[in-house]
Amino acid sequence: MNFKEIINYLGTKKFWVELIIMTLGMVVTACAVYYFLVPSKLIIGTISGLSIVISGICEKFFGFPLNVSTVIFVINAILLILAYILIDKEFGIKTVYTALILGPMIGVLEKWLPYEKFVSPNSEIPSIMGDLWLDLCCFVLLLSLAQAVLFKINASTGGLDILAKIVNKYLHFDIGTSVSVAGWCICATAFMINDARLVIIGLIGTWINGLVVDYFTASLNKRKRVCIISPEHERIRQFIINDISRGLTMYNVKGGYSGEDKVELEVLLSTDEFSDLMKYINDNEINAFITAGNVSEVYGLWGDKNRRKQVR
Repeated sequence: MNFKEIINYLGTKKFWVELIIMTLGMVVTACAVYYFLVPSKLIIGTISGLSIVISGICEKFFGFPLNVSTVIFVINAILLILAYILIDKEFGIKTVYTALILGPMIGVLEKWLPYEKFVSPNSEIPSIMGDLWLDLCCFVLLLSLAQAVLFKINASTGGLDILAKIVNKYLHFDIGTSVSVAGWCICATAFMINDARLVIIGLIGTWINGLVVDYFTASLNKRKRVCIISPEHERIRQFIINDISRGLTMYNVKGGYSGEDKVELEVLLSTDEFSDLMKYINDNEINAFITAGNVSEVYGLWGDKNRRKQVR
């Protein structure tokens, strides 16, 4: 984007909606890291986990404490320069914002709502939930949800996601493999500050994190692939095109039982659009045979209604 395009983009509704989504997503991420990783020193395969290791090494071997928020800020600043230069600029700019606010957000939590207020003084290992596995589950669920939402708007929480994107783009490795390997390497560094039990828990958490991110991403991107056979197919076609503003595909088919020539409509719809279509068919008592299945990824013109209207 040139300067004029950037200024115009800053005045759009899309920009402000995505800014709010990114901010809320990073608030969730900051809470997940500070309240469920930092107290117990669980090391999950993220830059936040690496920051905890570096902070622990400074305290254990050099005798001075280093705030996790400071380490996160420094590492992300370096990675963000690489992201802007080596990856898609929209992704880079959005990730600059999300990654740079993570450290300060954790810093605010450290100052105003320190986790020590919520940890039992009698606990053998500092833990908000009183159990490492519960802390792990809470962290993975919160972080995975935030990651999935940010990925949907072409952003990320920064850190490890940036490294994975760079490796994927230039070395052509599968991005899931890149994230997993980098995450396990970070977990392995935890041997320097944690016992084997905590490291193993971190490795398991890294694996679960990948699975849950995939689940949330698929759920957020879920669409309905709808196939309709009806003698009133033209009426349904007009509703889909004019009222729902979706394109569709028409096939000439032959009934296997009746041998009659028929027309099948195939269309991809969001969940709300599918509900609107079914309501229209039921309210107008249209005779139709309908099947619907879930689709997790859609590319092309489907997501841009303005472009679809221009094409139509």
